[in-house]
Amino acid sequence: MTDYVRNFNDGSSAERDILGGKGADLAEMVRLGLPVPPGFTITTDVCRHHLAHGAPPPELASQVARHVALLERAAGRAFGDADDPLLVSVRSGAAVSMPGMMDTVLDVGLNEETVRGLAARTGDERFALDSYRRLVQMFGETVLGVPQELYGAALDDLVRETGVGRDVDLSAPSLRLLVDRFLEITVAHGDRPFPQDPREQLDLAVRAVLDSWSSERARLYRRHHGIADDLGTAVNVQAMVFGNLGPRSGAGVAFTRDPATGQLGLYGDYLPNAQGEDVVSGVRDAVPLARLRELDEAAFLRLRSVMHGLERHYRDMCDIEFTIEQGRLWILQTRVGKRTPAAAFQIAADLVEEGSIDLDEALRRVSGDQLAQLLHPSFDPGAPRTLLTRGVAASPGAAVGRVVFDSAAAVARAAQGEAVVLVRRETRPEDLPGMLAATGILTARGGKTSHAAVVARGLGRACICGAGDLDVDPDSRRMTVRGGPVVQEGDLVSIDGGTGEVFLGEVPVAGSVVARWFDGEAVDGDLVDAVARLVRHADAVRTLGVRTNADNAEDAARAVRLGAEGIGLCRTEHMFLGERRTLVQRLILADSDAERDAALADLLPLQRADFRELFAAMDGKPVTIRLIDPPLHEFLPAERDTEDERVLAALRRMHEDNPMLGLRGVRLAIAVPGLVAMQTRAILEAADDHGSSGGVVEPEIMVPLVATAAELASVRSEIEHVADTVAVERGRSVAYRVGAMVELPRAALTADRIAEHAAFFSFGTNDLTQTTWGLSRDDTEATVVRRYLDLGILARSPFETIDVDGVGALVRTAVEKARAARPGIGLGVCGEHGGDPESIRFFAQAGLDYVSCSPFRVPVARLEAGRAAILRPAAHAALG
Repeated sequence: MTDYVRNFNDGSSAERDILGGKGADLAEMVRLGLPVPPGFTITTDVCRHHLAHGAPPPELASQVARHVALLERAAGRAFGDADDPLLVSVRSGAAVSMPGMMDTVLDVGLNEETVRGLAARTGDERFALDSYRRLVQMFGETVLGVPQELYGAALDDLVRETGVGRDVDLSAPSLRLLVDRFLEITVAHGDRPFPQDPREQLDLAVRAVLDSWSSERARLYRRHHGIADDLGTAVNVQAMVFGNLGPRSGAGVAFTRDPATGQLGLYGDYLPNAQGEDVVSGVRDAVPLARLRELDEAAFLRLRSVMHGLERHYRDMCDIEFTIEQGRLWILQTRVGKRTPAAAFQIAADLVEEGSIDLDEALRRVSGDQLAQLLHPSFDPGAPRTLLTRGVAASPGAAVGRVVFDSAAAVARAAQGEAVVLVRRETRPEDLPGMLAATGILTARGGKTSHAAVVARGLGRACICGAGDLDVDPDSRRMTVRGGPVVQEGDLVSIDGGTGEVFLGEVPVAGSVVARWFDGEAVDGDLVDAVARLVRHADAVRTLGVRTNADNAEDAARAVRLGAEGIGLCRTEHMFLGERRTLVQRLILADSDAERDAALADLLPLQRADFRELFAAMDGKPVTIRLIDPPLHEFLPAERDTEDERVLAALRRMHEDNPMLGLRGVRLAIAVPGLVAMQTRAILEAADDHGSSGGVVEPEIMVPLVATAAELASVRSEIEHVADTVAVERGRSVAYRVGAMVELPRAALTADRIAEHAAFFSFGTNDLTQTTWGLSRDDTEATVVRRYLDLGILARSPFETIDVDGVGALVRTAVEKARAARPGIGLGVCGEHGGDPESIRFFAQAGLDYVSCSPFRVPVARLEAGRAAILRPAAHAALG
């Protein structure tokens, strides 16, 4: 028979999966000999059975009864005894900490008889009745579905009627009256009356805690933090100790280091004559933990000793809940404490300095997500703000500016020194000048991998997409929030790209000292030193290279300062925007070979100059240049914006119902004569110019959207012909490599054949995800994907974190086939997933050589590549 219940003295911190975090740590503290009230843990197996079958396993009741008897023996009193009752708490405890997300019930076992026994044993009727009213309220809210505000209103009414000012000053008779009112509220509004049988209370409380695993707030928390829904929670049943037994009693929460900054010391709150939920809920003002020394020095010194011992044992900052019962200290819970990103790096580095952990362990304890938060400016957390609306948090950072509704207005206002936020229904390539000019970008449509989001992350701009409550009217130069105010062009707004929140007016912004250090500034400070130490260690241990996606010399130079080891993706179509768009239009509209050749001839020197600058910025580092890959319609105006019959005819001739799967990529290279030749010549001549001036470069020419080996062979043949011609003209050859971008499932499945013609592959996981899932990211991320996330159909968006089972399986297949056919082939990834921490760990485990990401994500990729090397065995088990 499965053992569903375990005593605290039968376990350790290594058994989190079965005992939950709280139960495992309680067992560990008992093992260490700390003063822990006795109890038992109902394992996570019960919750999983409950999830699968709608009820706990039938054996649970008898096992709980047996452990209640053992608990009675340890506590020296009986559960439900009218003269000397044992009371218990019932708390949740998942393997992964989810503070405040699931339910707790305290003082279980009190009823009309046992409350008198508790009063007699303690000699304090007021205390007994106070405990009873707490149970009725918590049980009513948690188990019976009574709205919390009904109990709160009754308590407030009684405080006013008695004129005492605070609930803690209510007399025993007043509390008796309050209990009666709470019981009446429970009968009127609960699923059933408050049960008087202690064992029934216990069973119902356990069931409620199990149910709370599936509560909406718990599901939302898990989605946000990437916690699996099938882990389940344990339930901890523990003998009650009481902090509300007078002035020598109390409850508190302590941290061994400051969870905000990481500084070593004693931090926390203490509330005299109170229970733990009073501290957490904030119903009364607590005092700083240091004040406990004045109130009870012996208890303070004992607590300090316990705190030091727990930090030494766990080798990390600990979060400790404790109760003092008439001068006696009890430890109710400990866990590795939640902390801010700044504190995470500071604590990890300090523990290395103190000799508690090594650098590998320190690297395990921080994350790329935490580093990303440190790199972006943020709003002052204490500043007042007025929420306007919310959208998808697409690119982190805080931005304040005046609203503008088109690119021209953004450029014009920025030129006058104004900070602007560009607001669009959605952005298009022609919005790039405005996006460059803006401090932040806000769109009513799209998601985290929409055009706006991808470009914003590349630019390091704060961005919010898919703000569905916004009605953006660029013609009237205003936007309207559904059910809210109208915002005119020129009004100030503040956007938080890390939370998706839009605020009316200006919210003060604090800059990032860590970002300034990465960008080469000489800045000092403990936090910068901590980040620098861990990132340097990541660089030392990682085997995965880190490149950048950059289309111009400025971005490339910035990426080098941030630690990029090359360019993994240069999107040449971005070089054709702005004034050059007319040259591409000439190419598209050409009626003859002569017109087409003239347009290409005009583009050639511009491309050559672009590549020279790029090679100079990345001297000595690899540069992967993707041949032009846009849907051609993006270079032509909308029909409504032109009256030119020639242009209209071209628009109608080139119309595609699904242009993202139409004439683009390798198909464009084959369909438009001269385009590949022009770009190849520009690349190789620029490389030769750079080499002639003493520079070093080996360009990598990447062919996009390849589906068959024959396509790549055809384009490669043209590239080689141009290379031979340039070598003859220049009197020397230029080293280069030709590779393919793997963006289609067919390319992954036939990678062995394509590899015969490719020196390298780069996985374009944006399009590979779209074509594998059959989802357009721009059209579905803010609608279908968001709905799927809300319903729990998806745990996370496949456009943000690699879909290991689907897209990841294609990547693994392609890697295996490509290396079998061509052992020395280079393998990288250049989609947005290349900057996602969890995806980076997958790519390292899958055996890729490098990841490529936007310049501002390079530090995050460096850190996560180092963590991937250290975490590889665990990652292999999790992902395999």
